[in-house]
Amino acid sequence: MKNITIDHILTDSKKSDRFRENLLDWYDQHKRDLPWRNHPSLYKTVISEFMLQQTRVSTVLPYFENWLKKFPDFHSLASATEDEVLKAWEGLGYYSRARNLHKLAKIAETWETHPETPKEWITLPGVGPYIAAAVTSIALGKAEAVCDGNLVRVLSRIFAIDEKFKDGATAQKRIQPLAQSLIDMERPGDYNQAMMELGATVCHRQSPLCLTCPVLKFCNSGRAGDAENFPKLQKKKNNNKSIHRYWLESDGKLLMFTDLDSKNKLSGIYELPSELPAFIEKKSITFESIGIRKRTIGNVDYKEEILIASNFEIKRHEMGGEYKWVNSKTINEITISGPHRRWINQISNGTFKEYK
Repeated sequence: MKNITIDHILTDSKKSDRFRENLLDWYDQHKRDLPWRNHPSLYKTVISEFMLQQTRVSTVLPYFENWLKKFPDFHSLASATEDEVLKAWEGLGYYSRARNLHKLAKIAETWETHPETPKEWITLPGVGPYIAAAVTSIALGKAEAVCDGNLVRVLSRIFAIDEKFKDGATAQKRIQPLAQSLIDMERPGDYNQAMMELGATVCHRQSPLCLTCPVLKFCNSGRAGDAENFPKLQKKKNNNKSIHRYWLESDGKLLMFTDLDSKNKLSGIYELPSELPAFIEKKSITFESIGIRKRTIGNVDYKEEILIASNFEIKRHEMGGEYKWVNSKTINEITISGPHRRWINQISNGTFKEYK
């Protein structure tokens, strides 16, 4: 596969130096005050980069603060149980990130010296090219450029790249060499964070703030007024999936379910059951639909209808370990997926609103 061919002023070394200067000057003045940037460390960088994958900064902030209180270093994280780690992660989603962090911390306990290069970091659990570049540049000062969706958008607009990418992953692979060619050799970590900051606060996916952009004069699409036309990605159609979620309550206890298969990313994470278990007598059971909730995970659009079950009997009390009856106290002791925790709270306090 050929590299992207560009004809741009940033191929001039003096212009690219000026680009970096403008960007870093702007970053020094306008960067957000984020906890992982205050007294940075290798551990803080690793935790923040794992949490920020596919998650908004505003969502991550309280989790990051609480995480550091509970697990202030690799040792404390490695010493925790998986249940404790998942509970601390509850609500952030993509729970494989928490499991991989836990595994990484246990490996870190064996280090005499920490890995120095992206090639070494990428062998660790949950670490891909982006996290490897972010950690080595921000925490270790290595001149490694990050490239994720934000960078694809920013660089596609700066260079007005006409290529139509198959998907985001393809775009990142194609644009990464371009990102690497622009890295600031003296302040690589700050440069990477400045590019991310630019994408998050100025170069928005929709309605980018081009007139306030510190590198507008270097941006082909911004100066042409068509930044929103970049990047060019082939549209992908999501799959649709409809699910029933059953609210089964007996003697003040609510039935919850988790898949115990370790290959399932939600293993150990409880949700309302999507099937009626064998120990529930279905002969006289009735249901009341109280609403539908929609959410997207990956390339699947889920439509989940919540059904309140009545007039059911429990045929036997023996049940598999994947099911658990919880009361108002014990429900806070288990890890529940974020949406289901929210729905349960809303149904319990009468604020769940029906919409379809």
